[in-house]
Amino acid sequence: MASLLKRGLEEEGYAVDVAPTGADAVWMATENANDAVVLDLMLPDLDGFEVCRRIRAWSKTPILMLTARVSEEDRIEGLDLGADDYLVKPFSPRELVSRVRAILRRVGSSEGGEVPGVFASASSSTAQAVLRFPGLTIDLPARRVEINGSEVALTPTEFDLLALLAQSPGRVFTREILMNKVWGYDYLGDGHTIDVHISALRKKIEANSEQRYITTVWRVGYRFEVKTRTTVP
Repeated sequence: MASLLKRGLEEEGYAVDVAPTGADAVWMATENANDAVVLDLMLPDLDGFEVCRRIRAWSKTPILMLTARVSEEDRIEGLDLGADDYLVKPFSPRELVSRVRAILRRVGSSEGGEVPGVFASASSSTAQAVLRFPGLTIDLPARRVEINGSEVALTPTEFDLLALLAQSPGRVFTREILMNKVWGYDYLGDGHTIDVHISALRKKIEANSEQRYITTVWRVGYRFEVKTRTTVP
């Protein structure tokens, strides 16, 4: 499979290094200036989760995980460890190239100080550059999120989703709009990809907060609104 993926990516103009084991992948990530990592979970020594954990300990290189596991919890675990996206087997080479292209486009835009579809209006005003809600602060230029004054580490995808939703409180975003705005119009993922990323984002920003920020609109998508948690004795 690695040989097929390598050939498919090279045909699209990418230079590709192949690591046959998890240990090799960690070593290559420290030695090579790769722009992205395509990481299979099923490796002969270290599994993909551990490889992701080790790379994330020092590097922000975007990681696309490949998994045959259908459990949403397994996918969220990968996102919690710092993966930027995941792709479920079986998949087509065209879809893999689409995911890689989307990740590199997002990272390139972020390093340039702008997120596609997110910062067009915020960059013109300091007041709009920092979004403040009860218990939640989103610094758009710094790409920094705080919950009750403590920074929360989000992946680039999670930050982009939160920033897009938070800039239009009350507006319902369909899954298709979220995919187009965050990943790009050539992205070939399905709506469930959005659901998994939203689940991972909620775990990070709502787990230790008195508020809930992202509401599911049944069969449509999501909207941002601040709701206080209530406890019934």
